[in-house]
Amino acid sequence: MPIAKTISARALGACAAALSLMLAGDVQAQQPAAGACSYRGPLDDMYCDANRDMVADVPSDPARLRDPQTLVFAYTPVEDPALYANQFRPFTDHLTQCTGRRVVYFQVTSNAAQIEAMRSGRLHIGGFSTGPTAFAVNLAGAIPFAVKGNDQQFESYRVAVIVRADSPFRQLSDLKGRRVAHTSATSNSGNLAPRAFFPALGLTPDTDYRVVYSGGHDRSVMGVNSGDYDAAPVASDVFARMIARNQVRAETFRVIWQSDPFPTSSFALAHDLNPALAQRIRECFFSFRFPEAMSRDIGGNTRFWPVTYQEQWAPVRAVADAVNAPYNRAAFEAESRAEAAAAARRAQQQQQQQQPAQPAPATPAPAAPAAPQARP
Repeated sequence: MPIAKTISARALGACAAALSLMLAGDVQAQQPAAGACSYRGPLDDMYCDANRDMVADVPSDPARLRDPQTLVFAYTPVEDPALYANQFRPFTDHLTQCTGRRVVYFQVTSNAAQIEAMRSGRLHIGGFSTGPTAFAVNLAGAIPFAVKGNDQQFESYRVAVIVRADSPFRQLSDLKGRRVAHTSATSNSGNLAPRAFFPALGLTPDTDYRVVYSGGHDRSVMGVNSGDYDAAPVASDVFARMIARNQVRAETFRVIWQSDPFPTSSFALAHDLNPALAQRIRECFFSFRFPEAMSRDIGGNTRFWPVTYQEQWAPVRAVADAVNAPYNRAAFEAESRAEAAAAARRAQQQQQQQQPAQPAPATPAPAAPAAPQARP
């Protein structure tokens, strides 16, 4: 039975509450001793940033380092998690051979779940989408080190505002009063960048239109395709992959606005891995070349390129600053609750759509005329 059928709004609310407790519950066990951290900047109290490179320092105490024999890898839930599990199999097989460690793919269903998994120590290597990368850095001790790319450069994407080609919408200001889908509250391209850029272009989210959270870029694209939404800001790379897979047809859509480029999903290590293991994982990433089928499925990329959070994620942090959306725990917990509420609504809608239609009440047949009585 599909998971969506079995999850209630109450259960998802409980998940959000449990996530909040888990985020708070492991701080005392893992945070540095009082006075041991000279600087941490925006990082959570569990981490230090003495060298001020904006990511968590590797623990200096050998007892706090981890050297797992099984490495857990997860990629962003920006699209169907099961789809990516298959597409990344050649790479996870390579990582197993290259590191000499068993590598398992962990399917995550939300940004919040992926970040919590790394924070709690259950995830060692994560591919985080652009916006949630900053939450993973600040709250989960993630250290971004790689992005996908082709033979010449690393991949970037743009925020693309899509509408149906048969719609009357030609510019952003045409969308006033319309139904516009954002993806999720933590998304850079699906929410934060539009909030930063749109007002200067004549369209203010939550004022000129009501934001409807779809729950993902693929859901936004499909919603515009079906007419459920009038428009949606989405990541251009996801949109292009959906067209390449024939999930939607390019001629169905019109792009009415695009942003300057942003870095695409980051690949990050847990900060407390044994340094020798972490270095080996990096080497395995950079030595890998995507086989033809994987390259085709993942946007024509062929390899991984080295990056740093401090440099390549500067434009993303600038967007967050522009809309006063700090990547801290309070914001993360609020947005996790929003994700859970949106998921509950989607599950309820799906359940209603999949319920068989109730048959209309039978109309009673007209009574047969009474037989004529014999005259006395």
